[in-house]
Formats: sequence, C-alpha cells, structure tokens
Amino acid sequence: MKTLTRISQVIVIATLIMIVLPWLFLSKVPPGMIGVRQSATSGVDKQDLGPGFHWRIPGVHKVILLPRGYFFLNYTEDPSDQGEALLVRTKDNNNVSLDVTVPVRIKPGEANLIVSAGNHARDGDRFRYQRLAAETTVSVLREELANLDSEGFYSTDHRLEIGEKALQMLNESLGALHLEAQAVLIRAIRFRPEYEKQLGQIQLNEQNKLLDNARQRVAAQQQILDNYTQGTAALASAREQDWVKRQAELERAYQVGLVPSEDPSPGAARRALAALAPEQVATLKEQAVKIFGLDSVDSVTDAYLLGLKNIQAETLEYKNRINAEADGIAGRLEAEGDALVAKVQGEFETKVNALLNSPAGRAYVAWQAAANVKFADTLTFSSQEGIPSVLRLRRFAQEFMGQ
Repeated sequence: MKTLTRISQVIVIATLIMIVLPWLFLSKVPPGMIGVRQSATSGVDKQDLGPGFHWRIPGVHKVILLPRGYFFLNYTEDPSDQGEALLVRTKDNNNVSLDVTVPVRIKPGEANLIVSAGNHARDGDRFRYQRLAAETTVSVLREELANLDSEGFYSTDHRLEIGEKALQMLNESLGALHLEAQAVLIRAIRFRPEYEKQLGQIQLNEQNKLLDNARQRVAAQQQILDNYTQGTAALASAREQDWVKRQAELERAYQVGLVPSEDPSPGAARRALAALAPEQVATLKEQAVKIFGLDSVDSVTDAYLLGLKNIQAETLEYKNRINAEADGIAGRLEAEGDALVAKVQGEFETKVNALLNSPAGRAYVAWQAAANVKFADTLTFSSQEGIPSVLRLRRFAQEFMGQ
C-alpha cells in the first residue's frame, strides 16, 4: 500500500512539473508574430524570435510580440476606411485628391531595434511605429508627388515612374524606423470638377493624337503590304508566263520534235535527221537536254528529236501500208483459192456425170429412183396380156434406166 501511494505521489509531482515548468520557463511566439526578448538586467536581446517556444526566466525575461505581416496605410475618401484622401498640390498649382495604399512591414531581423527605441508601445488602437510610419509616408508622398504636374498624374508612364521614385524615398525614410514599404499604389485620382472637364478634353486630344499616329503607322504598313502584294503578284505573273512559255516549248518539243523539216509527210523528219551532220545532231541533243531536263546527252534518243506526232505519223503510215499490202495478198490468195476450188469442183462433177452416164451409173440411178417408188397396197390389173407390166421386171428396170 505504501508503494502504491509513493508511486502516485511521484506521478502527481511529475505531472505538476510538466505543466508548471513550461508555463514558468517557456514563452510561445504564435505564427505571424515576431518575438523580442527583453531582460531586466541586460536589456533587449539583439536577435528576433521566430514562431515557437523560447526559453525565459520568470521575473527576468519578458517576450514582446509584434506583427510579422504587412499593415496597410490607406489614404482614401471611402467612409468605410475612416481615413482621408491624400491632398497634393501639383507643379502647375492644381489641387489633386489621391487614393493611395502603402503596404508596410517591419524589416526582417530589426524588430528588436523597434523595441529598443520604444516604438513598440501602444498608441491608441495601434503601435507607435505604425503612427510614425503613417506620418512619414504622408510627408514623403506629398513631397515627391508634388513634383508631378497635372498631365503627369493621368500619364501612366510618368505616374509609375514617380511612384517608383517615391517608394525609394519612402523606404529611405522608413529605414530609420526599421520599416519597409512594398509599393506605393495610387488607386484613384480626382481633380477639381471644373478642371476634370478640361482634363477630359486634354486626355481626349492626347488619345486622338495617339490614334492619328497609330493610323499613320497602319497606313505606312498597309502601303508596305500593298507594295509587297503587288510585287508578289508581278513576280508570280512573270513566273507564270515563264512557265507557260517553258510548257509550250516542252509541249512543242514532245509533239513536233527538234528536227527542222518543212515536209509534213510521214517519215520526212526521220529522213531529215538521217541527213544531218554529226555536229548538227550533237547540237540538237544538247538543246533536248535543256528542254527536257535530262541528265546527259547520252540519254537523248531519236525519239526525243523526232517528236511524238512524227513517230505517230510514221506508225500510222506503216500500219496502213502493211494493212493494205496484207489485204492485197489476202485478196489474191482468196481468189486463187476460189479458182482452185472451182476447178476441182468442175472436174469432180465431170467425173461424176461420166460415171452416172455409164450402164452401172444408170443402174445406180434407177435403183435410187426405184427406192422412192411406192405402190398401192391393193393392185388391180386389167391388162389383156394377162401379166401386169410391173411384174415384167426386166422391162420395168430398163424403163427406169431409160432404155
């Protein structure tokens, strides 16, 4: 029982130590905050504390928390911001009201310097360094933006240029407060109502001037494009004419050939080619190489020199001539064959007639004639001789034989 009691006491004491000691000797820096350790003996620590738990001695150390992110200095007439617009007098003595936003933050690693200077103290609902940053920003912006004239405010390039310069000057001034600005954002510009109308006309004139310059550049580019288009069309037309000419030459060379001949009869071009000297033939072959785009003179045959039409005419003349000769030979042979057939037929009929005129032939004819004779089934004889004539066979056969 005593052992269990002692174990329980140890657990309770350990639990109290684990709970009380961190609360006494550790300080937490939340995310988005910067911690600065201040000692009652040595003053402010020179190193900023990041998010997490940090060591401290109760009664000796104190951790001061400052925001790490940007705070915004807004100068605007919007009632929701509870601020005032930034009033600036331009170089040409015009009053202009500006809506400006400036994001500002503590420079990394210098929060301890703000604490050392005492600017971390609360000044109403904000820190003292924030109030000092707002006063410094108003002073610097009024000084720098006053270098612009009225036209500079509505000119984007001039406005951005002076904004960059104002940002540099502002960071130089905020550096003494250990702060830095990210940008100077001019969100709205307002002039006096009577000047707004005049400014609108000035801006319209400027835009018209820019529009005229743009139209002039467009016209110049259009002229360049038209010249290029016309030049391209002319070049294309010239190329087209050249191709038409080359096509006509190529078509003529293919169809008519290159051999000079005024005789249109078939075979005249080949005879003219055969009559040319070797030098003339070599010249024609070189010309054919250029026209037909061949590799060398060796590729040029007589067909290239004679032309398709001449070869077709020779082929047609040869065909007609051979067909005519063949038709003549066929007619002669057919006539000779018919004559031989008629001669043989005549001799055959003569011999057949001679055979039929002999006694045996007449008997053969009588036999064939008798084969075609048909008597009635019932014969009536009324001859006085007593013997029917048909039964006198020898006489009946002689009558059939024509004797």
